[in-house]
Amino acid sequence: MKDIWKILIIIIVIALIGGLIAFFVIRGNDKSEKDDLNTTSSALDYVKNKGNSNNKEEDEASKFMKEIKNITSEEALAKADNQMKEPNEGDQIAIFHIKGYGDIKVKFFENVAPKAVENFVTHAQEGYYNGVIFHRVIEEFMIQGGDPQGTGYGGESIWGEGFEEELSVDALPYRGALCMASSGTGTKSLGSQFYIVQANYRDGMDSYLEGYGLGSFKEAYKKYGGDLADLVGYGQYTTFGQVIEGMDIVDKIAKVETNPSNDKPLEDVVIESIEITTYSK
Repeated sequence: MKDIWKILIIIIVIALIGGLIAFFVIRGNDKSEKDDLNTTSSALDYVKNKGNSNNKEEDEASKFMKEIKNITSEEALAKADNQMKEPNEGDQIAIFHIKGYGDIKVKFFENVAPKAVENFVTHAQEGYYNGVIFHRVIEEFMIQGGDPQGTGYGGESIWGEGFEEELSVDALPYRGALCMASSGTGTKSLGSQFYIVQANYRDGMDSYLEGYGLGSFKEAYKKYGGDLADLVGYGQYTTFGQVIEGMDIVDKIAKVETNPSNDKPLEDVVIESIEITTYSK
């Protein structure tokens, strides 16, 4: 009888240990997924190891990385100049009306990121972003919004499911770039969340770029600013627009006091609406 009890106790202990392991594995996976959705984390290590997957989206990103590393300094600067230039008369633009702050005007890159532009514009026209807050703000990095829940875990695309990155050497994450938040290349996680790059050029970026084979972009980043230490748009994030007016508003938002645990502003920064209109000089 004692042997039977010993066996039963061993079985129970094994079952409990197995249950705890399963719990923490599931919990850990869930946390990782939520953290990815709530962040635009560094992709530098990912970039260095590009090309080791059979995933179609990652293959496309690998091609993109190969292309970008062949860009000369002159080409990089010319492309950056083009990204920053004034829109043409009649081009479609968006005007963010930020409560208590002012307006931010953005032009779009329909030619390089048509799905991201269609998704954003449709959401804006349907009032999806009305009353939505910037739920994550980090000075000298970016301001992020587009989640109706205001938590960083919500929102969806106009198609009801995530869509893939659209990558182009003609639209990169310089200061003022409008980009889609993502859980990573190949995840098809693009939904409604977006961010505006607020970072300026900083000391040390030259050597950082050189270290990742992107030295040809030094002059472009020196001229226009952007972020690479915490935000690597190459191969992971879709740039689909550029601020053409109102970077002072972006800077003002970036300076608000935030909760250090989640970078959420202590006082809500509210998007009253996003107006889609045409550009007029």
